[in-house]
Amino acid sequence: MKKQKRLAEAFAVPVLLNANIRDGSLREAAVNNGARVLLFEAGEALRFDELSIQTGVKGVLRVLKALGMIRKRVSKSKTEPFIANRSDWTRADASGFVKEYVQLGSMVEKGEILADINGPLGNNIGQVTSNRTGIIIGKQNIPLVQEGEAMYHIAYFGDNAEEVFEHIEIMQESIVPVEPSM
Repeated sequence: MKKQKRLAEAFAVPVLLNANIRDGSLREAAVNNGARVLLFEAGEALRFDELSIQTGVKGVLRVLKALGMIRKRVSKSKTEPFIANRSDWTRADASGFVKEYVQLGSMVEKGEILADINGPLGNNIGQVTSNRTGIIIGKQNIPLVQEGEAMYHIAYFGDNAEEVFEHIEIMQESIVPVEPSM
């Protein structure tokens, strides 16, 4: 486990999460066959996200270097990862149209409204709120939701959430600098 943590730290993302193995998953098959698994989740299905792509490419190169598989000079990360002590998916309490208020990477407070769920005539029929203070590390982007569907994946860091949020912003700017608009 220590070697796996060292490789995860070499990958150099701002947040690490030690997730449980899911039954029937590729991760389960790999672990059952003696392989160590690192899973990088980023971006969104059917879209190219430059930050996620650059983070993934640089992370893979850092891990290959840490394993001694390449000699290429690889840029060192300027950020130390924070390890989430747990995470949960916040689920829809109704079926309808989603009006979201927070984005991926946002810091959220306990009780904060993350999204409204509206009926076909625009009436509010439900709200999705954060159960604890944390950082949104995953979310669904479809404007329709069914009751019980996972909507926001929130990582929890105890009292360090604000520090983690600032850490993520610094990492994003170091990988894909914001270009001045003309």
